[in-house]
Amino acid sequence: MPGAPSMTAKICVGQFAGSHGVRGLVKLRSFTAEPTDVMTYGLLSDETGTRRFTVTLQGMVKDNFLAKVDGVTSREQAQALAGLRLYVERGALPATEDEDEFYHADLIGLRAELADRTVYGTVKAIYDFGAGDVLEIRTAGGPLEMLPFSKACVPVVDVRGGRIVVDLPAVIEAREGSGDEGEEAGDEEGGDRSGEEGP
Repeated sequence: MPGAPSMTAKICVGQFAGSHGVRGLVKLRSFTAEPTDVMTYGLLSDETGTRRFTVTLQGMVKDNFLAKVDGVTSREQAQALAGLRLYVERGALPATEDEDEFYHADLIGLRAELADRTVYGTVKAIYDFGAGDVLEIRTAGGPLEMLPFSKACVPVVDVRGGRIVVDLPAVIEAREGSGDEGEEAGDEEGGDRSGEEGP
């Protein structure tokens, strides 16, 4: 189905965050809802899938895991991995339990429609700039738009149907109320959807 999520897409679940000590341990930052789940979805790879990593968790330091990576035995090798983002196949993640749950990665490529089914554009990316999630939409006319990803501005997220519905009056109101295109207060009606993502 056009716009539906691809099970072969890759999902970023973590990132190497530098070396620890002199024996090749690597700091690993988890992006999963339950931090230890970063290890439960199979082999970790870089975004292209060409580099794969066998990782064993060894402990914690501040907010990061300490990890042993097969083949990495020195501080220099560990430091060379710093900043590398770690991915798993989308199909390795558990299915969401109901229609209101989804992975942020599933939104990429969805058709954006208005309430009357007019095509507005396509979801290109989702960002978090610190004031709630923001969708980047490539509009049907070509320009990119940044929309607050709130229930008021995006009242319908239909991943299985390959679409979202955008409420333009709510978007305009949110922008005027915040004074910034990418920010919106998280009130009860317009609160952001950040809690609806996994893994």
